[in-house]
Amino acid sequence: MNLGALMRTANAFGASFVFSVDAEHKVRDAYRADTSKSFEHVPYYQWDTINEMALPRSCQLVGVELTDDAVMLPSFRHPAAAAYVLGREKGDLTPEMLARCDHVVKIPTRFCINVSLAGALVMYDRHLAMGGHAPRPIMPGGPKS
Repeated sequence: MNLGALMRTANAFGASFVFSVDAEHKVRDAYRADTSKSFEHVPYYQWDTINEMALPRSCQLVGVELTDDAVMLPSFRHPAAAAYVLGREKGDLTPEMLARCDHVVKIPTRFCINVSLAGALVMYDRHLAMGGHAPRPIMPGGPKS
């Protein structure tokens, strides 16, 4: 179900693709849980091993993991071309996957959160950082029209 939620959120934020690496068989079929049918609009790649991963040229891999040396997400400058990889529920990114990452970020929470929620937070942060939105007003509330 988390993959379906991630695909729907990725579609909503305009992602170019979604992928999984060494996913359990039941996860590979979870895209069917995506009620917006994102798999018809956003390519989904399934790789059996890290070595099979084939990211687009100049695409930087960003790991999302609670490690001591990870950059806090609000302080991270997102690369223009990036793919984000998150660990499975109740698990971590493997040492091999972390070694493959160009950057590692962490969400400033006290403990691990649901993987689809973590993915949504990262996509929203990227959207804010890259979206060209007007700065927030100094006073509470939104901009005055």
